[in-house]
Amino acid sequence: MGRFSYDNSLSVDFDDRVLAHLQVVIGAKLRRGESFHFTWIDDESSGDGRTTVWMHPHANLVYKYFGKRAAVLNRAWIDALMFTANSVSGLHLMAEPPDRETRDRADDLG
Repeated sequence: MGRFSYDNSLSVDFDDRVLAHLQVVIGAKLRRGESFHFTWIDDESSGDGRTTVWMHPHANLVYKYFGKRAAVLNRAWIDALMFTANSVSGLHLMAEPPDRETRDRADDLG
């Protein structure tokens, strides 16, 4: 489990793999100076609701990974997350889709 911290006031745990993909998408948006909402479903231990934060280029963000190895990124998941981040409702998590590159390599092998 990794931890995402926002403006020294909120911390939430995500799987390291999820966190790595979020970091790529959030970083890309903020590098371009784009602000957006980020929403996730809370764990049962914290009320089982949902939380939304306003992501902006001046936000203090920390991505703390508990594993030592960087995750292998799934381009299809990054694209899907970026699509939601660019929508009116903002970034929200979704199940990881199959990795197109892995599928394409398997198709090439026959």
